Amino acid sequence: MAEIVNLRRARKEKARETKAAEAGQNRARHGTPKHIRDLAKARSEKADTALGAHRLEPDKDLKD
Repeated sequence: MAEIVNLRRARKEKARETKAAEAGQNRARHGTPKHIRDLAKARSEKADTALGAHRLEPDKDLKD
C-alpha cells in the first residue's frame, strides 16, 4: 500500500530545503568576517602601492 502524503506539508518542506540551501550559499559568499576583509584590503592596497613605487613613469591619472 502507498504512503499517504500531505501535499501542504510536502510543499512547505521543499520550500524550507530550498531556502536553507540558498542561505548556505549566501553564508559562504558573504560570511567573511570583517577583520579578514580588512586584512585582505590592506594587503591589496600595500601591493598596489609597492607596484606603483616601482613605475618608471608615473601615470597622469594617478596624480592627486
